[in-house]
Amino acid sequence: MRVTLSLSDSFERTSVERAIAEMRMARPVLLDAGDATALVQGVEDLGPETAGRLDAVRGHGARLVLPAARLRRLGLDRRENGAVALPVVDHARVQSLAFTLDARIDAPVRATTDLDEDALELARLALALPAVVVVPLGRAVEADGSILRVTSEAIRTYRDRQVRELAIVGRAPVPLEEAPETEFVVFRGGEGLRDQVAVIVGRPDLAEPVLVRLHSACLTGDLFGSLKCDCGDQLRLSVRTMAENGGGVLLYLDQEGRGNGIANKIRAYKLQSQGYDTYDADEMLGFGPDQRRFDFAAAMLRGLGVERVRLITNNPDKIAALERAGLQVVSHQRAPARVTAENRLYLAAKRDRAGHLLGFEPAKGSGTAGD
Repeated sequence: MRVTLSLSDSFERTSVERAIAEMRMARPVLLDAGDATALVQGVEDLGPETAGRLDAVRGHGARLVLPAARLRRLGLDRRENGAVALPVVDHARVQSLAFTLDARIDAPVRATTDLDEDALELARLALALPAVVVVPLGRAVEADGSILRVTSEAIRTYRDRQVRELAIVGRAPVPLEEAPETEFVVFRGGEGLRDQVAVIVGRPDLAEPVLVRLHSACLTGDLFGSLKCDCGDQLRLSVRTMAENGGGVLLYLDQEGRGNGIANKIRAYKLQSQGYDTYDADEMLGFGPDQRRFDFAAAMLRGLGVERVRLITNNPDKIAALERAGLQVVSHQRAPARVTAENRLYLAAKRDRAGHLLGFEPAKGSGTAGD
């Protein structure tokens, strides 16, 4: 008897994962959206040679697709993403519009197509700078068979598919300094190609509301003790609070830089060192205030048997996200951290511009704040 092995159920997810890898390696991909096909190239590593190759096949309608945040920094009062026509795929012009701090838009900006939006989403999934060159391919252009092809539909459904297919791939006891009875549970899925970790502190009673923190990974603060943020304090103080209060669950989520990735976070830090606050710095790079999603965090909690939570957070978006996902947020409490000379303006920006629930006055001396 012949058995046919079908991979159709996972093909779309696999194609997006391969496209993410291509984007991160600065290689173009072919994006199919119904009857339209375009070559998509991230601008992050776009050099003169690659720009020349794109120009050779540009045809009609080549454009640079930029997010609304970057367009505002180019002088436009805009809330929607936009596309700038590229009569010539000129490396210097593309780099200026995507990167230069004092650049100004030099051409009309038109509305994006669905294909443009899907191309930007692919760049975000790849944790690349959110700016892409889109080159429509006419019927006379035959694409190189070595160029990866992905569909718009696969990109649009990828994040939701990752949540549905979230699975535990490993777990083991890992005693911590202030919480010796602790178990680490690793989930595969959620965001892009990264794994996520649930840290179960003590023996929380799942029949009662569980003390929970959603903690986005911060290499600089969590590991190296950076004074620019409050993340390391929040991480350790949350684990201690759980250990001293009957246990809890800390989700360690791979969402560096509010979902922008470590490279873009460090780019934003450079801008902050020049006087911009954390949100202005991100906007200059083309990012909105926060790219994170927490639907997969809710799925992780459910996978551990948690349905009701007492949340440790200062971020109202985390409370709302868990409630939208159907979990019951019984209460929430602040995630405290030290206020230092180095992080005071950063914390004030989170409080004043993003509504974080921080209990400190920027004009006073040292104190505590958080999230």
